[in-house]
Amino acid sequence: MRRLSVAADATQRARRLRANMTDAERLLWRALREAFPSYHWRKQVPLGRYFADFASHSAKLVVELDGGQHSSSRAYDEARTRFIEQQGFSVVRFWNTDVLSNTDGVLHTIAQRLSETGGVR
Repeated sequence: MRRLSVAADATQRARRLRANMTDAERLLWRALREAFPSYHWRKQVPLGRYFADFASHSAKLVVELDGGQHSSSRAYDEARTRFIEQQGFSVVRFWNTDVLSNTDGVLHTIAQRLSETGGVR
C-alpha cells in the first residue's frame, strides 16, 4: 500500500481535533468501538491534506460527520470525498443531529456499508 504524504503539522492538528471533538463525534466514537470492535477505528485520521473524522483501514471505510458549517462548504466536502475515494476508501456521511437523535439508525447504516466492504465481523 502506498503511503500518502501529509502536511508537516498533520500530527499536531490531528491531536487538536481529537482533543476538541463535538458531542456527536464523542458519541459516535464510543458507539463505533462498541458496535464494531473487530475493526480498528481511528479518529481524525490525516489522509493527504484532509482529515477523516473516523476511518477503518481494514474495511476501507471513512465515516464523516457534518454540522451546520458544512451546508456552506459543499464544494470543499465534495472535493474531500473524491480525494478519499481515490485513496480506495468508501465514504459515508451523517449530520451531527442524526448521530445525536438516531444513533441506532446511523450504526445500522454503517453496518450495511461494512458488509458491502467486506463483511461485518
